[in-house]
Amino acid sequence: MFRQISRDIRVIFERDPAAKSIWEVILCYPGFHAVLSHRVAHWLYSHKMVILPRLISQLSRFFTGIEIHPGAKIGQGFFIDHGTGVVIGETAEVGDNVTLYQGVTLGGTGKEKGKRHPTIGNNVVIGAGAKVLGSFKVGDNVKIGAGSVVNKPVPDDTTVVGIPGRIVLHRGVPVKNPDLRHDQLPDPVNEMLKCLMQRVEYLEQRLNEEESRCNVFEIIQYNGPPKSRVPASGEREGVDVRMRPDDL
Repeated sequence: MFRQISRDIRVIFERDPAAKSIWEVILCYPGFHAVLSHRVAHWLYSHKMVILPRLISQLSRFFTGIEIHPGAKIGQGFFIDHGTGVVIGETAEVGDNVTLYQGVTLGGTGKEKGKRHPTIGNNVVIGAGAKVLGSFKVGDNVKIGAGSVVNKPVPDDTTVVGIPGRIVLHRGVPVKNPDLRHDQLPDPVNEMLKCLMQRVEYLEQRLNEEESRCNVFEIIQYNGPPKSRVPASGEREGVDVRMRPDDL
C-alpha cells in the first residue's frame, strides 16, 4: 500500500510543475485524494461489497469533486490534474501512465448491462472537458484534445480533436512517457476555413480580371476604336487638342 502511495505522489511531481513538496501533495491535491480513496473502494468492491465502497466513492466526490465508481479499474501512474467534474463509470478501464484534466467523462451511452464504458490504453492524455462515451478502446499513446467528444474506437499513436472526435494526426511512433502538450493540437476546422478563404480570394481576383476584360470588349464593340481628329483650318499640327466626348 505504501509503495503504491509513494508512486502516486511521484507521478504528481513528474507531471505537475506546481507541486512543491510532499506535504502539499498529500494535503492539497484532490486528484491524489480521489485516487487513494478509489483504490480502497475498489478493493472492497472486488471482494463483493457494494454499500461501503459506494459510500467511500460518494464521500470522495463530496470532498474532491471527482466521481470514480468503485468498479472502475485504474492502472499505475494515474494522474488527475485539478479534477473538478471528472466522472469515471463502473466498467471503465484505465491503463498505466494516464493523465486526465478537469471535466473529463469516461461514460456510457445507454442503459445496457455489462461493459458500457471505455477502455483507455497506456500513456494517454485526455484534455479538459473531453467526453469519451461508449464501450470501445482508446489505444496507447493517444492524445484527446480539450472539449472533444469521442464515441468510436481510437487506434494507437493518434491525436483526436473535435465534436465528434476526428483523428487528425497519426505518427505511429510510440512514446515512453505521456506527452502533456495537449494545447498544441491541430485544428482541422480552422485549416479548412483557411483553405476556403484562400479559394474565395482567388476566385474573386479571377472574376475581377474577367469583368475588366469584358468591359474593354464592350467599349470596342459598341463604340468602335477612337477616331483621330483632323486639325481644323488655321490649327497647327502637333498642337495637343483635347478630344471632345462626341469625337468617340
